Amino acid sequence: MRVCFISRRFFPAISGMSVYAANLLRELVAGGHDVVMISQYRDDPAGSAVYGGGPPPAVPGVKVIGLASLGEQEVGHGRPADFEADIEAMVGAALAEHEANPFDLVHAQYGYPCGLAALEVSRRLGIPNVVSIQGGDGHWVGTCCATHKQAMLAVLNHAGALIIGSKSFAEEVRDHHGTSLDRFVIVPGATDTERFHPRADRDIAALGAEPTLLYHGRVDRRKGVMELIDAFNQLRVTWPDLRLIVSGIGPDVAAVRERVAELALGDAVEMTGHADYFAAAEVYRRGDIFVSPTYSEGFSNTILEAMSSGLPIVSTNAVGVVDCLTDGSNALLVEPRDVEGLAAAIARMLDDEALRRRLAHQALEEVRSLYSWHAIGRRIQEIYGEVAGTRPDTGWTGLYDPAEVTCGTADPSCRFRSAPHLL
Repeated sequence: MRVCFISRRFFPAISGMSVYAANLLRELVAGGHDVVMISQYRDDPAGSAVYGGGPPPAVPGVKVIGLASLGEQEVGHGRPADFEADIEAMVGAALAEHEANPFDLVHAQYGYPCGLAALEVSRRLGIPNVVSIQGGDGHWVGTCCATHKQAMLAVLNHAGALIIGSKSFAEEVRDHHGTSLDRFVIVPGATDTERFHPRADRDIAALGAEPTLLYHGRVDRRKGVMELIDAFNQLRVTWPDLRLIVSGIGPDVAAVRERVAELALGDAVEMTGHADYFAAAEVYRRGDIFVSPTYSEGFSNTILEAMSSGLPIVSTNAVGVVDCLTDGSNALLVEPRDVEGLAAAIARMLDDEALRRRLAHQALEEVRSLYSWHAIGRRIQEIYGEVAGTRPDTGWTGLYDPAEVTCGTADPSCRFRSAPHLL
């Protein structure tokens, strides 16, 4: 099958979705598919500071087409982000590639803007489409403005198949947009359990001489990183040798640095900045306890990687987390935004070696049996087979007509027009 895969982010952008795309592409190539990836990327200082920027690298067995998100980058010139221009660029690239060698199917990663581009490619070419709803566009897009509400309704109600990472996330999207749960195919995230494994020089869940908490991922207050700094400050009273590593980049790096300085924690908090996927396994081996105080997820790649690395985990009772973690079974979970609860859970994990060991071993066993990429790749290829040869639903243009919607006619109140990197 010849597949057009449209991605919003790919390496060198630092994102769980870059990791997801890389692993899926590998499985598709191994399955014998001819794959072309069209990937957006930011190449401006503002966008690059949040995720890392620049054109995507080569992928073995895949034709890679990088498209700078020039519409989004309009914000650097004091103008609102022109998502519509970027959608048309993605569509144009897909049509040109199809003309040279026809596609059988288009698969978009992210409902917006990539999903809308996939629907338009399908409409123009008469080929089926699959759309993966990811964290940001499921949590926020469509609750932000009238234009994006219509765009998400078009994708959710008319895509050939909708893939989503978890039941709780599907329920959140239903609550936002009224989408029937029957529309979704739940395919959980996965991780490379060979790349991510426990360190060989120490027993699972053992603490180092200076116990170290690890936060690895997007440095974004919506991931609970500010609450973690405050909880860490409380814990230092009882655990003066406790250390914290904050690994990653994101929109709130400066805010975290300011809070660390305000609390005089500079000697105990190490902010390591950018860590690419190929170095991430070593990052996990620097931590003793993984902490993810996130407000919500689609399905967390970092949690799966921490499970696979043999780390005991403290996280939250949040959408996209509760589908793979259960309090007291394979992790300790607290309510999002609860600094006191977070500090208490981390303290409990530090104090109780038997608890740490039991939770970490259970998490490791589950990730190896349930969340391998070979199984997830096969399931996505089965979905391709189910929609192959079907005619696309083109009724979505009654909700969102790409011939009429432009940046100039879109709802100007949308917060993402001024801060598209938050999508």
